[in-house]
Amino acid sequence: MNFKLDDAQQMLQDSVRRYVDKDYSFEHRTVLLRTRSTCSEKDWATFAGNGWLAAALPEAEGGLGGSIVDTVLVAQELGRGLVVEPFLGCAVLAAQTLVAGATAAQREALLPGLADGSSKLALAYSEPESRGFPEIVSCRADLVDDGYVLHGVKSLVLGGVDADAFIVSACIADSADISLFLVEASSVGLSCQPLPLHDGTWAAEVTLEGVRVDAGNLLGQAGQGLAAMRHGLAHGTAALCAELVGGMERVIEISAEYLKVRKQFGVTIGTFQALQHRMADMAAELELSRSMLYHLLASIANDDADTVQRSVSQTKALIGRAARYVCGQAIQLHGGIGMTEEYTVGHYYKRAVVADALFGRADQHEAACAAELQATLN
Repeated sequence: MNFKLDDAQQMLQDSVRRYVDKDYSFEHRTVLLRTRSTCSEKDWATFAGNGWLAAALPEAEGGLGGSIVDTVLVAQELGRGLVVEPFLGCAVLAAQTLVAGATAAQREALLPGLADGSSKLALAYSEPESRGFPEIVSCRADLVDDGYVLHGVKSLVLGGVDADAFIVSACIADSADISLFLVEASSVGLSCQPLPLHDGTWAAEVTLEGVRVDAGNLLGQAGQGLAAMRHGLAHGTAALCAELVGGMERVIEISAEYLKVRKQFGVTIGTFQALQHRMADMAAELELSRSMLYHLLASIANDDADTVQRSVSQTKALIGRAARYVCGQAIQLHGGIGMTEEYTVGHYYKRAVVADALFGRADQHEAACAAELQATLN
């Protein structure tokens, strides 16, 4: 896989970084948090107008025909700015699940709205018992004459507060196979409880109590939903890890600047060897994380589904732990000011903590890799 950016990808990365640096300052983000904004329509329109929402969607359905590399470039720069808009939930996770699981007619009807920002979808797959993994589904879809009736609860639905519709995973009747359904947010029997997360972003808990959907609301083929969700989660995990890599980059920059100006005993603390060693360790963790992200991108582009799944778990575990370490060390380097709401560093740590809880925690992914290795050895 060629990791050298072409001209179009370099322009994409530069455009997102300019936006974050000029128009999405920490002060702007603070205003959004204080007003409990779940998605700034002005900022979302900017995302759409610059083509960031359409970057990795097929050209035939209104996208720009890019790849997951384009998604990662956008996510990494948004991670540097701690952007709270639901790019991950709506523009990556739900959109890529739709690309993988819907029929051609369904993609043609739904993807253009996602690409131009006029509509938002959210993937409602996680449940309290599933811990972020898509295989465990208790939500059921009962067959009726003209369609299905859905019952169940979905938790931590990213982008769910602003979604116009949900992609809901459920098992039809007594089948163990998972299917996907498109459910309008305004459907009778559907309730959406907004959930503020620790890092300033939002999720939703979606409850379905006898929600009726037409047969045409079944996405793709019955029983084929798990493969589509794994595709969406692979892209979503790559985007989330790219956010963390961008956040670690920015945290190290902020810390280096602070060490150059903060003085103790008449000298800048950046001259202290112990603190230099900490910065070196943080930089090493960042580069390991960057390499692991590249490994995941190469795996998604070239490997079979089982290998991709293993790479997803390996990458999520390593980068999740590295981000918590790097951002935690940045707080230590800053001392008390690093813990304040008015300073940036602590917010990066909050993002790292929340990111670890999304799509399965690091220890769960490590356990999955260990179980697979043990099965192979046996």
